[in-house]
Amino acid sequence: MNNSESEEIVEAANIAISNLLPTKSRSLYDIAYNRFKKWCAEKNVHVYSENVLLAYFSENVGLILGIAGACRTDELVNLTVDDIEDPVVKNTMGKIPSVVASYLKLPDVACYTGHCLRRSSATLLADAGVDITTIKRHAGWKSTTVAEGYVENSIQNKNKIANQVLA
Repeated sequence: MNNSESEEIVEAANIAISNLLPTKSRSLYDIAYNRFKKWCAEKNVHVYSENVLLAYFSENVGLILGIAGACRTDELVNLTVDDIEDPVVKNTMGKIPSVVASYLKLPDVACYTGHCLRRSSATLLADAGVDITTIKRHAGWKSTTVAEGYVENSIQNKNKIANQVLA
């Protein structure tokens, strides 16, 4: 309980958690909540607010949405409350790759932009064996040449191609 919550609110929340969440969901909720609490501790956050939640979600959800959806920056920006509970700010979403690159201590952090999420998505799909037509449809590209240009030549992809040639 934080200082701004009454015992009544805490009790109501505990009842809601115990009555509304099935056992399997409760364990997943606990895992997600513990991740959030760990993030708050790392960021020295002691009071939860809308800004705290937005910062947390932008760091964690944006990366997943960007890669899983092969999203363009504008697509991430145009997400609405109906999509993920709150409008997303373009600059925040577009900076996620540079934040990740900085965390990983990669060189040239400024080169990692929101556009990298589309390239990562295409490459991950190609490395998983997804055909170029499916990749093209997934990301909304009309041209196969453009779609192929987004697929990075990873070592995994090169090994796969080499094994196909040798087989």
